[in-house]
Amino acid sequence: MNDVAITGVGMHPWGKFGKSFVEYGRVAARAALADAGIAWSDVQFVAGANTWRGGYPGLVSGSTFAHALGWNGAGISSSFAACASGAQALSVARAQILAGLCDVALVVGADVAPKGFFGPFGAGDETDPDWLRFRLLGATNPTYFGLYAQRRIAAYGATSLDFARVKAKNSRAGVLNPYARFRKLVTVDEVLASPYVSEPLRLLDVCATSDGGAALVVTSVEYAERNERRFARLKAVATNTPRYPNDLIEMPNFASDSTAVVPAPELGFKKSLAHEAYEQSGLGADDLDLAEVYDLSTALELDWYEHIGLCQEGEAEKILADGRTSLGGSTPVNASGGLASFGEAVPAQAIAQVGELTTQVRGEAADRQVDGARVGIAINQGLFGHGSATIVSA
Repeated sequence: MNDVAITGVGMHPWGKFGKSFVEYGRVAARAALADAGIAWSDVQFVAGANTWRGGYPGLVSGSTFAHALGWNGAGISSSFAACASGAQALSVARAQILAGLCDVALVVGADVAPKGFFGPFGAGDETDPDWLRFRLLGATNPTYFGLYAQRRIAAYGATSLDFARVKAKNSRAGVLNPYARFRKLVTVDEVLASPYVSEPLRLLDVCATSDGGAALVVTSVEYAERNERRFARLKAVATNTPRYPNDLIEMPNFASDSTAVVPAPELGFKKSLAHEAYEQSGLGADDLDLAEVYDLSTALELDWYEHIGLCQEGEAEKILADGRTSLGGSTPVNASGGLASFGEAVPAQAIAQVGELTTQVRGEAADRQVDGARVGIAINQGLFGHGSATIVSA
């Protein structure tokens, strides 16, 4: 059995507070430890998810958080994988436990995000594709989001109304989440009246950038059972890369791979993340009770419905309109409120997704509780071939 126990979940609210990422991570870590009923002195390993917006401490986040909590001799790791950084950190902690190298690990990610769009890494140059896409093309992240939305319109007939419905749905969940930054109902009309950012996407179609922090305490199942802790089961953590040729453009690239000689793989990158997680867990899309997907834009959320197998390609708009992915529907998506309600705190976000699944399968999500939640998937994608999919069960 490759299950690991998630015994504690902690969060610092998302927003803009003018504090250090270290403070957000420390608050989340202490909350996770309290939730688990485990003392900091009992933690044997700290897995940090890095941010480059905290100077050197952000690049060695494992030691930074361990120091902030008070050196206790724990082993450490520090991981950076863009939006998948939190899942990479969780994967390291999981491997440590499954290898028998520790019983108790703490996973922490936190960020202090800039106002407006994310920019290029400060030390980049002409050898860095991310640096180049900003300076040669002026291609911010929403530029790519707009391209994906245009593709969805061309391929499946999606409309701006469909995109607006995603935002409105997620806002209805976000108002119920005390950790969300944007706790205000947003109507379809308000989305459609907001200004264009990257056509066809409008301001309210695109997630904001935020400060925030999230943490998990993970242990061996044997430890959790021996110490009579309540826990959810971490069934899978997939962090696989794309297969050549990757025929859909991905940030920060300027072009896709050619399929003139080598055909595209049967599973595209995002579908392969979910597939790998299903393989690891022995579960499938039909087992899902809920999902947390990376709604960097409203159109991307629709893509994720298909990537995780909730419906066939081109059917996402229908299951959204039918209410299937809303709270109260058969498979709610982003019951947390998603990035639409939180904004993006990059290294914390994948950890927060897993935290939401854990809270749901423990039946502790209060007014946003998904009835009968037993199995959920969290999935996201970062730059340069990074991505993750995690499965949590009761």
